[in-house]
Amino acid sequence: MTGKTTSEASVSSPAETEPEPAKVPTTESSGEEAASDSTGQGQAPEPQKLGSQALDPAAPEASATPATTKPEPPSEDVPSAPLQLTLEDVSHSSLTVSWEPPEKLGKLGLQGYVLELCREGASEWVPVNPRPVMVTQQTIRNLALGDKFFLRVTAVSSAGAGPAAVLDHPVHIQEIVEAPKIRVPRHLRQTYIRQVGESVNLQIPFQGKPKPQASWTHNGRALDSQRVNVRSGDQDSILFIRSAQRSDSGRYELTVHLEGLEAKANIDILVIEKPGPPSSIRLLDVWGCNAALEWAPPQDTGNTELLGYTVQKADKKTGQWFTVLERYHPTTCTVSDLIIGNSYSFRVFSENLCGLSDLATTTKELAHIQKADITAKPKGFIERDFSEAPSFTQPLADHTSTPGYSTQLFCSVRASPKPKIIWMKNKMDIQGDPKYRAVSEQGVCTLEIRKPSPFDSGVYTCKAINVLGEASVDCRLEVKGGSLKISLVPSHWGQIEPIFVTGDR
Repeated sequence: MTGKTTSEASVSSPAETEPEPAKVPTTESSGEEAASDSTGQGQAPEPQKLGSQALDPAAPEASATPATTKPEPPSEDVPSAPLQLTLEDVSHSSLTVSWEPPEKLGKLGLQGYVLELCREGASEWVPVNPRPVMVTQQTIRNLALGDKFFLRVTAVSSAGAGPAAVLDHPVHIQEIVEAPKIRVPRHLRQTYIRQVGESVNLQIPFQGKPKPQASWTHNGRALDSQRVNVRSGDQDSILFIRSAQRSDSGRYELTVHLEGLEAKANIDILVIEKPGPPSSIRLLDVWGCNAALEWAPPQDTGNTELLGYTVQKADKKTGQWFTVLERYHPTTCTVSDLIIGNSYSFRVFSENLCGLSDLATTTKELAHIQKADITAKPKGFIERDFSEAPSFTQPLADHTSTPGYSTQLFCSVRASPKPKIIWMKNKMDIQGDPKYRAVSEQGVCTLEIRKPSPFDSGVYTCKAINVLGEASVDCRLEVKGGSLKISLVPSHWGQIEPIFVTGDR
């Protein structure tokens, strides 16, 4: 056999030796039991009751391993002893053993195994299973705490049972000890803050087997039973304070004990209330539209640190308070943007996690914002001389035009006073000639030449003159393109005048 098959068995205790019915171990078989033959040969004996010596506490203690009284059949017909009898598991009410098949199964073949137990101090072996079973592992259940057993197993054939394999040491059925462990909830791993008058209800789960003992201390001392109630169960401990006071603040330590083992957990509780007002306040200075204040921290911070101060102002006319600063940490400040002609009072509140102090410290004197005597002192006006001789900021540019199409020349001049503009062609004044139109606006000088011909080509000059001087710029205009034709037409005086026509028209 290469694999192990398992069965569960039970054994009964003698009723006549116990005042109350004992817990009866039970077994369940998961393997295949060996069937007995029709003649009844080879069956294991029926389970025997343990004698009074086994349960009598005054009976003399037997040897470490009880003696075996079974006669040995011939070694050729019966199997040899099973191998490697091992205790696999022990709990508070059961045990599991396993073994290996014997080396020799005998000539008549193997019918199964018989597992027997003997209580410590007794001499009789009690079979666990009434007939041989073909399993190599068995679990015995419903055992009583405190029992100690010796175990042995024998292989059985039709010729009888072979030699037994005996477990070296007795098996002790006892409670399994699970080390205690405390599981602190996440919200209690940091300081637990409550306000004065609120209740404190802490439920701390823990583990341990058997039931551990839980105890609490406050700052290393025993709890005040008149204020703190503790209730501990199998899996948690509850600490309850109906109405918390500041004296309840501190470190609470939960200790869980179990058979020499212990686990500890610390929980910090802080009970707070609103702070007192600042100790004093005074008006340091008033200037312009500003007032400087200074105050002292409160004597009672409410058992926690301050979050800052709230500064308010009130106009004497309206008496309404307006907040100027919130959660302001320094103890000095300057209040600005006050209205000229008004008088102001100031007050300061302290603030912590519970909120603003119930009272505020108010200045005894008013801050009067005076109207300042302001005298206007106009400065003497110095008139600036903007006189400037003419100068061209943009000169004329050479230009090429097509005959018959009007063209324009541009330049810009700067001068003060306003200069006189004179246009010339080939150094000849062309003012008043209807062929030209001169315009000067905002220092921009424009000369329009209406329908120029090649005879209008030449050098054009723009001259600017004022009392401070003069300036001029030149450019060349070329009128190109088309052919020259001369026509004779009568005038309105009856004379014939030549007309020059350019282009093919």
